[in-house]
Amino acid sequence: MGPGVSLNHPCPMTTYRNRGLALALCVAAATTALTATAVPAAQARAAGARVPALDWKPCTDAHAAKGQECASLPVPLDYAHPDGPTLTVAVSRLRSDHPDKRRGALVVIPGGPGGSGVRQLAEQGAALREETGGAYDLVSLDPRGVAASTSASCGLSADDRMMVNLRSWPGPGGDISENVVRSRRIAEACARNGGAVLRSMTSRNEARDIDRFRQALGERRLSGYSVSYGTYVGAVYAQLFPEHTDRWVLDSSGDPDPSRVERGWLANMAPAADIRFPDFAAWAADPAREAEGLRLARRAEDVRPLFLALARKLDVEPRRTATEGVPLTGALLRQALQMSLYSDSSFPMLARLIKAAQDPAATPVVPPPLAEPLSDQDAAAVVAVLCNDVSWPKSVSSYERAVAADRVRHPLTAGSPVNVLPCTFWKDAPAEKPVRVTDRGPSNILMIQGLRDPSTPYFGALKMRQALGDRARLVTVDHGGHGMYLDSGNTCGNRAVTTYLTTGARPERDALCAAE
Repeated sequence: MGPGVSLNHPCPMTTYRNRGLALALCVAAATTALTATAVPAAQARAAGARVPALDWKPCTDAHAAKGQECASLPVPLDYAHPDGPTLTVAVSRLRSDHPDKRRGALVVIPGGPGGSGVRQLAEQGAALREETGGAYDLVSLDPRGVAASTSASCGLSADDRMMVNLRSWPGPGGDISENVVRSRRIAEACARNGGAVLRSMTSRNEARDIDRFRQALGERRLSGYSVSYGTYVGAVYAQLFPEHTDRWVLDSSGDPDPSRVERGWLANMAPAADIRFPDFAAWAADPAREAEGLRLARRAEDVRPLFLALARKLDVEPRRTATEGVPLTGALLRQALQMSLYSDSSFPMLARLIKAAQDPAATPVVPPPLAEPLSDQDAAAVVAVLCNDVSWPKSVSSYERAVAADRVRHPLTAGSPVNVLPCTFWKDAPAEKPVRVTDRGPSNILMIQGLRDPSTPYFGALKMRQALGDRARLVTVDHGGHGMYLDSGNTCGNRAVTTYLTTGARPERDALCAAE
């Protein structure tokens, strides 16, 4: 097993917030994996091992917020055997700075898969505490496999850990033969090296770990704020442990269809990019870009054909970049586009890359996340959940057909969202059936969603809203990008979430926040 695993006792470990990376990636699991069986929540709790006390100490990570505390929580490797082997989950908290106003604990559920809750709490904790007036102790965790929690390794080569390769972009003309070879190789490496820890990385287990954290905190109920992939974990938690939820916020949700889950999220990114791209086009054609040297066209409608023509050219003639061994290909340019659509603040980076690619005398600079490989731990953490949660089609020809059709419908993403992945060659997945999110449970969920989200598109969020029924209210924000609360700058959206967390008052019905 990987470092930090304990068969009999917890091993202390210490801590990245990664909201957009995960929905772009997939990898493989282990043949030596844990064989888990479905256990009803009540049965698992009744049979659960004793929850130990948390030994809180000041966080030692350089990024830690002032007053942030860290601890280690042992959790069962397999919840079907709660007294069996354990692994360690890193947990963190920021105590309320107004104890007289404290009403409970609020868990921050990170995005991903692969995002660090400990790091997200360090980054957002102060703003969240100020926004909620100290009404909560803010708590979070690094999901199993992530950052300071017990990790696993697939033993992948550096080339296989490059995002543009994990992402499985088709070759020029849509050929996926190289993707098939790489995906099979990654799956076999994870099966060989990942072990039981890698196999245990699932959304259901993350929800179970959160509930074990709740017990260790001594809280009867938790409030929650989740973003991106974390909203699915939050919805799963609310389905499995409804009696332990208080005020529950889902920010930027995907379609929870249990027959597809992560596979569906990836496929939805193709039309989502089409919906979001006009925001970038309008920005890149704005005369204000002239003085910045970033104006790409005189008219917004000319930016898309410009981008597509450049990507096709780079498919055939890649450019040397400032990063040795990392050429600017059409696939890398498209990946940079997807990454940039998450936030308007990334538009200048994309425009600079396009400008440099157009200039024969320039040396393009690859954005840092695309310039070097992920660590082996991060690659495993990012991809394992996607392949463990749901079964993927095994027919290579089905991916060939899907890519050919998707490239025509959505050329900005060139077929990648429906391409073959290591999950295609995954062993014995899923270990448990995905959780079906339903309308059974307390009406205490507030959803907030942007209209032009490139990762968890609005039409997918409506599926989550439909599944939750009267349990939820939806606040829609006329805004582009991914992540709304305290990120979009929309006063109306921020106010709706803050009001709910501090007073419990939700809109009586679904509401729309106008663009600001």
